[in-house]
Amino acid sequence: MPEPRTPPTDPSALDAITLDDLRTRGAMKWSLPDGAIGAFVAEADFGTAPAVIDAVHAAADEGLLAYLPPHKLAALREATAQKQAGYGWDVDPGWVQGLPSVLAGYRAALDHLLPADGAIIIPTPAYMPFLSLARLHGREVIEVPMRWEGERHVNDLDGIARAFDAGGQVLVLCSPHNPTGRVFDRRELEQVAQVVEAAGGTVLADEIWAPLTLDGRRYLPYASVSDVTAQHTITLTAASKAFNIPGLMCAQMILSSPLHRQRWEALAPELKERPSALGIAGTIAAYRDGQEWIDGIAWYLERGRDLTIETIEQGLPLARITHAEGTYVAWIDLSAYDLPGGPAQFLREKAGVACTDGLACGEIGAGCIRLITAMPHPVLREAVGRIVAAVQGR
Repeated sequence: MPEPRTPPTDPSALDAITLDDLRTRGAMKWSLPDGAIGAFVAEADFGTAPAVIDAVHAAADEGLLAYLPPHKLAALREATAQKQAGYGWDVDPGWVQGLPSVLAGYRAALDHLLPADGAIIIPTPAYMPFLSLARLHGREVIEVPMRWEGERHVNDLDGIARAFDAGGQVLVLCSPHNPTGRVFDRRELEQVAQVVEAAGGTVLADEIWAPLTLDGRRYLPYASVSDVTAQHTITLTAASKAFNIPGLMCAQMILSSPLHRQRWEALAPELKERPSALGIAGTIAAYRDGQEWIDGIAWYLERGRDLTIETIEQGLPLARITHAEGTYVAWIDLSAYDLPGGPAQFLREKAGVACTDGLACGEIGAGCIRLITAMPHPVLREAVGRIVAAVQGR
């Protein structure tokens, strides 16, 4: 049985954060000129782990503000390997490459590590830049809509197989999944692996949300499932989402295949983007000393998710909302209400809530929204209440 999460030391302190506090703090999602409630960018409103703050302060005090010294990159590799060991994956530190962001890794893979002429297969709904960046890099994108089963989305294995048959060579696999919140289990990952291996394909695994699973669910790295998956996978991960530190610019690419390592080593140094020294300091602290904090935040996020689900299901019975198993993203299908101008525009204008239109996540997203729920519960209650009232009064 999953172990229950431990609540944060003082949940009421998170509840006490007000809209004025958030706007004064001035993160991206609270910098909108019309004063809308920001629920469109994956930022949390709870700061980060004290260990991360202390590590960044210490690094700044040491003067680590210039170019990245090699020993810091080596420390990041060791810490990443140790973190993956906690998920049951034996990673050689030499497989780990430091990057400023997961998207930097995605771009590098598209340009230098993956077959140059193959289409990119993306189950949808998907994280928006995975679709747009692939196209901007000249790649054909084959969208494979996920199937809805009860309260969750699942991968369409037959659809993925057909996409490989149609010329796809690379599958983008996201777990924990943004925006549906799925945390794929071993059986699901094994089924995907069978399809990929039969097609001779490659998997680009986005596992940036790995530390942030809900209800005690356990994340499993796709490349760890078998020797076969390790050989056909490039893994991208970071502490940035779970620990709310994207501004520190640090991510990791794990190259478990000798072929991909050879391609990476052959690249000129100028083509290899590097993380920041402060980002490495914060990431190492998050991986080694941040678990208690993330457990408390997950406890709070579970209750925010439940608040969102209950409010939507009671107020908008024709809507369909995912029951997220990880992340702090809600995927809400409002297509039955046929909102004029599309749901995101409608809610921005009529509810004062800024969310992402589902069409940015793929064609399957028509009539849907992607809503970020990592905000103080009173603010979240206000945001979701506004959504319900606006749709009811359309």
